[in-house]
Amino acid sequence: MAPCILWAGLGNMGKGMVKNIAAKGPVDSPILVYNRTAARAEELCASLPSGKTKAVTSLPGAAAEADIIFTCVGDDAAVTSIVESILPSVKNKLVVDCSTIHPDTTTSLASKILAAGGEFVACPVFGAPAAADAGALICVLAGPAASVAKAKPYCTGVIAKAEIDMSDKPYATALRLKVLGNTFIFNMVEQVAEGHVAAEKTGMGTEYMHQFIELLFPGVYSAYSNRMLSGDYYQRERPLFQVDLAQKDVRHAKSLAQSAGLKLGNLEVAAAHLNGVKEHMGVRGDIAGIYGAVREEAGLKFENGP
Repeated sequence: MAPCILWAGLGNMGKGMVKNIAAKGPVDSPILVYNRTAARAEELCASLPSGKTKAVTSLPGAAAEADIIFTCVGDDAAVTSIVESILPSVKNKLVVDCSTIHPDTTTSLASKILAAGGEFVACPVFGAPAAADAGALICVLAGPAASVAKAKPYCTGVIAKAEIDMSDKPYATALRLKVLGNTFIFNMVEQVAEGHVAAEKTGMGTEYMHQFIELLFPGVYSAYSNRMLSGDYYQRERPLFQVDLAQKDVRHAKSLAQSAGLKLGNLEVAAAHLNGVKEHMGVRGDIAGIYGAVREEAGLKFENGP
């Protein structure tokens, strides 16, 4: 009999991950779905085939029913709150955290879960919400090999297209890769933004720059280029990668760098532009809004529309 699954957290990523576990994962009972805003859990469950999921409002009660508990939330405080609420129920159960948090936070949470008699796997994921919907994320798994083996059936072929297996490595190792890996994304967005602004200011225009990006850097570069030129970076009500979460990741990356005695120069540039996005857009800000911040710095309007 397949384990009973509890999923806690329904941000932009969580919804797609739950959908794919329900459709393709080794489950034979409804996935218990919890979100702090109960209506979001109910909405997701109503959108999926009957009997695949069940919205729950009591996190401790659902944890008592579950065999495997997945958490995927926005920041360190949120995942810490979830773990503390389920600790009385984690004995002989596996907790898999897919959140992007500081490596030290992961180490602390793992210690609490292990002390309570549970198992823990750190499993941060790389990929945009569209990749989560498509089951095309990249999972980074760290922890005891036996525990990682229990989490893997929900990764490649279900929520993910590939895994980076860090079995028997410290839990924090997975989060170091996730936090530092996200700096590549910030730096990529910064470069695409600067390239388009330079193309516009020098009179070449953005059309040829976009064509160049599509041909040489298809995939995520091209996707962000499209988001910038289409105006999506300022038009959407709910950001795909919220500026507040990006700034949290920047703080974590800077903390890691400082502890190692180094400076991430490229990240400093992107971080300054993220501050501009926050100032202009508030909570609606998205990391693609770096384009708007670079535009303003060059004497253009933040928005590229009329």
